[in-house]
Amino acid sequence: QVQLQESGPGLVKPSQMLSLTCTVSGGSITTSYYAWSWIRQPPGKGLEWMGAIAYDGSTYYNPSLKSRTSISRDNAKNTVYLQMNSLKPEDTALYYCVRGRLTIMGWGQGTQVTVSS
Repeated sequence: QVQLQESGPGLVKPSQMLSLTCTVSGGSITTSYYAWSWIRQPPGKGLEWMGAIAYDGSTYYNPSLKSRTSISRDNAKNTVYLQMNSLKPEDTALYYCVRGRLTIMGWGQGTQVTVSS
């Protein structure tokens, strides 16, 4: 069974960069046709798909976030990363690492990110 575990700083100051890690166990991130997405949910709002990295390293981004977001991976560590720059208070959200892109097949527990000075 594939499990995903997010980790991150928790509190970030406005204008700084956010770096989140998703450690995957129980399956390889390079398994054919798998993709790994980041999804976030601001308080009181719906889910927002941020972007994904596929088994072959291809990346896909939400156009509204593309200019500030980068998704990468370390195959040896079986880990997926999210970087987001120029953070704003409205980036405060619960950030999830999920398996899938068009269809979500598994969720991490999420990691809270608060953007505040």
